[in-house]
Amino acid sequence: MIPLKEAADLKKVLVVGAGPAGYFAAFQLIQSGVKPIVVERGKDVQARRRDIRAIMQESIVNEDSNYCFGEGGAGTYSDGKLYTRSTKRGDVRQILHTFCYHGAEQSILIDANPHIGTNKLPKIIASMREAILEAGGEIHFGKKLIDFEIENDSITKGIFEDGSEIHCDAMILATGHSARDIYSLLHSKDILLEAKPFALGVRVEHPQVLIDQIQYSSPERPEGLPAAPYSVVAQEEGRGVFSFCMCPGGMIVPAATQEGEIVVNGMSPSRRDSAFANSGFVTSVEIDDIPERFGKSTFSALAFQASIEKTIFNNGDGSQKAPAQRLMDFLDRKESLDLPACSYIPGIYAARLDKLLPEFITERLIKGFRTIGKKLGGYLTNDAVVVGVESRTSSPVRIPRVKELLNHPQIMNLYPCGEGAGFAGGIVSAGIDGVNVAKKAAEKVLSNE
Repeated sequence: MIPLKEAADLKKVLVVGAGPAGYFAAFQLIQSGVKPIVVERGKDVQARRRDIRAIMQESIVNEDSNYCFGEGGAGTYSDGKLYTRSTKRGDVRQILHTFCYHGAEQSILIDANPHIGTNKLPKIIASMREAILEAGGEIHFGKKLIDFEIENDSITKGIFEDGSEIHCDAMILATGHSARDIYSLLHSKDILLEAKPFALGVRVEHPQVLIDQIQYSSPERPEGLPAAPYSVVAQEEGRGVFSFCMCPGGMIVPAATQEGEIVVNGMSPSRRDSAFANSGFVTSVEIDDIPERFGKSTFSALAFQASIEKTIFNNGDGSQKAPAQRLMDFLDRKESLDLPACSYIPGIYAARLDKLLPEFITERLIKGFRTIGKKLGGYLTNDAVVVGVESRTSSPVRIPRVKELLNHPQIMNLYPCGEGAGFAGGIVSAGIDGVNVAKKAAEKVLSNE
């Protein structure tokens, strides 16, 4: 990466969010001769560990620093999977090579399902940060965007919760799928947003040895082979039901971003050596599926998503303990008298998840599980447990953009980017989108010189 030239009149792009979309956008801006100023509401990747520990062990949710918010984004402490289907959107190998340069194993360049692991990814993210700073970029943590000024259909500066302001020639909005306040900010300024389909369900956890037996057709995992993953999909009632973010040898983690909600996700360390295999098991939620009481507005899907997370929380004791049900009990719609061991550190308690979830979600999940059970012998067992709720698969709101120029159709220098804008679905696709958007932003600001 070529360091930026010291110049008072250097063009500046404000990059909001220090996840993969934001950091890869910063790299590309530097390559293009534009100065990135990255702002992140959360903490740097090391300081963020304390808040991760607090939610895991004490059920304390820091609304700006958690599994979703902070340097590295949602993927840093929730697995670090690098598999993507977005091969036509950009150069996947550029993303993987960048990770390798900053410390990832070279094996990610050849693995069919590359994975870094939550224990290794933080050091890689920190190395990327240092590279951006050394090249002349800026990065500011604990800096939450609360407003911005617009002149002549262009953003001129960002305004932050600490009272500071940053002038810019363009803004890349890479805030992730859980930054609901950003959607509210845009809406308050009559900036166009769109409701977007998402997926919702549970996280299902099996003993890893059982998944190994199913996938390897062997009583024991063959020597030299990794903890077995799986990927399953079914069609029920005209909607997809599928596994999501499957974590072999992993654990279930709390992914709430506000007090008063329960959200679960999954992760795996690089060795994938825990005794458990977990996966999201979700169904597609289209706009037409949203119950009428949530209306038909831009925020209908988001309100529906949030209401379920609050319902799950209100059923509990006020902590991050999550409701759970043995898998076969969930399918048979009956209470679990006890629960198996589970990797979820805040703890689980027995509850009727089949009743806590909306009936159409429960019905599709039950049908989907039974369909998958016919394909994977042994998968349907009461040794498995379902934990709720898996709801942050993607954003239920999209920030639209012009197809070729990648800017917002109303704000000429606003570039929605990554998962929070609805244009990515994981670390690699977010990184690719960051590169693509940064190229367009650089072209725009440099053409105005």
